[in-house]
Amino acid sequence: MLDDTPPLLSLRGVGKRFGPVQALSDINLDLPAGQVTALVGDNGAGKSTLIKAIAGIHAIDGGEMLWEGNPVQIHGPRDSSHLGIETVYQDLALCDNLDIVQNMFLGREALRGGVLDEATMETKANQTLSELSVTTVKSIRQPVSSLSGGQRQAVAVARAVMWDAKLVIMDEPTAALGVSQTAMVLDLITRLSARGIAVLVVSHNLNDVFQVADRIAVMFLGTLARTAPIGELTVSTAVELITTGNLTTSTDRES
Repeated sequence: MLDDTPPLLSLRGVGKRFGPVQALSDINLDLPAGQVTALVGDNGAGKSTLIKAIAGIHAIDGGEMLWEGNPVQIHGPRDSSHLGIETVYQDLALCDNLDIVQNMFLGREALRGGVLDEATMETKANQTLSELSVTTVKSIRQPVSSLSGGQRQAVAVARAVMWDAKLVIMDEPTAALGVSQTAMVLDLITRLSARGIAVLVVSHNLNDVFQVADRIAVMFLGTLARTAPIGELTVSTAVELITTGNLTTSTDRES
């Protein structure tokens, strides 16, 4: 039986211009729920502009966005967050001087009787980290400054998930991480998709991409050169698309 469920988010003919520069041109992209889509491309290909358009940082100039099959207008980050889109940027936007609980509830603190409801926040933070199998932190009250890179990434993702995110965008989540920390983050991405959450991962690391992604979207000079299931491309054909925008070979899959 065919699944008629529309993608969680669809972009149709999306464009974005900065003055004379056409940063995005005719972008058509589907982000299905429960799947990891990797967004790859060289520097300046338009990846950051695209995720910022989805996140509400940049207003699109043309085309449309469909959320669960229905047209939506995203005029700012609040609109994006209201739909269930959460973005984990490369800098993670964590406050080193605050602990894990304080970071996860920053700007959305739980109150009771006009004061902080510490017990509720601790319980919810613990529950979210547990559901994502984040077990390496010693205490949810330890300062973020004491965490490793992988643990910091996990806290940032848990913060997004805790607010009922349906789509999590991750910008270079394994950049500057060691082998064990990278494995931890990739496992976290897999757990997100297993929970039915759509994940859009921006990455320069193709080995990570081919390990965790279900689908790949390759950008070239502000356009989508190719969108395909991960099994239809290899690292070498992906590199060719990234660098030239097309494939010279008649078949995508190497023997």
